[in-house]
Amino acid sequence: MIKVHEITLRRMAQRQGLRLSKIRRMDRRAIDYGRYRLMAEHPAAPVPPGGELTAEEVEMYLTR
Repeated sequence: MIKVHEITLRRMAQRQGLRLSKIRRMDRRAIDYGRYRLMAEHPAAPVPPGGELTAEEVEMYLTR
């Protein structure tokens, strides 16, 4: 993913009370390589089910 797009997703998440973190897996064959996780910054913020998401899934969740 392009770094600019990642920064945009981080800002979108922050405006909704979420924090976007990248899973730092080094093994390209790992299931969660290159995926992201949304975490709540506040207890009342909703968090998507599932855990690890692709950049496209993160964008779809944040723009719903």
